[in-house]
Amino acid sequence: MTRRTFESTEAPLALSKGLSRRSLMAGGLVLAAGTLAGCQTYEQVVGLPDQPPLPDEEFDYASAYAALPDGDFTWPAINYKAFDEQYLRQVVEYKTRERPGTIIVDPYNNYLYWVLPGGKALRYGIGVGRAGFAWSGEALIRVKRPHPIWRPPREMIARKPSLERYWEKGFPPGLRNPLGARAMDLWQGSVDTLYRIHGTNKPSSIGKSVSSGCIRMWQQDVIDLFDRVPLRTKVVVLTKDEDIST
Repeated sequence: MTRRTFESTEAPLALSKGLSRRSLMAGGLVLAAGTLAGCQTYEQVVGLPDQPPLPDEEFDYASAYAALPDGDFTWPAINYKAFDEQYLRQVVEYKTRERPGTIIVDPYNNYLYWVLPGGKALRYGIGVGRAGFAWSGEALIRVKRPHPIWRPPREMIARKPSLERYWEKGFPPGLRNPLGARAMDLWQGSVDTLYRIHGTNKPSSIGKSVSSGCIRMWQQDVIDLFDRVPLRTKVVVLTKDEDIST
């Protein structure tokens, strides 16, 4: 089977003749029209249309991290007050050379940033598994999976042969699934990096380095991110000493 290759595209900074709003939305950049002193202007809004509002000073964390019905499942509430508030979903100052709409993963400080215009980013706390330190670089989100099936890697099966039964059909979606509510798979061209941004059924792992998995997020947070970013979103995974800020 031939695998389709997605290549990175950069959304334009302003409307040009013949460029449709639909094409802009497909590229992950929605331009909202407005008027100022009789002249038409445009405000950049990155990500998918109809995405959730960004957290602000009056953001209701109790509702954001409450039990979340999601199809056939209800993801448990997060006891967010038991965690350092730095790991809660929030907009922060973040200067970078990367374009708005890019995801930047800092596995060494347990943060994931979704870059916004104006020197800001939406920051999430993450937990980083052993596989999360095994790869760095740039990739694109080529596959987005709601309620993903999990197949243990062969290396894990070698350590724990009882997992062999999940190799063929995979671990079914649900509250016990190691990938949680959503998974976003990173590819370089036609090659699957095997690097994932995904949910976790172990909320206490956020803010920590753990033994397995890639980039873990609370179920409520991975659903929030999933609803914001389109396919072909650029993802940059930092090395330990890398600094891409301006």
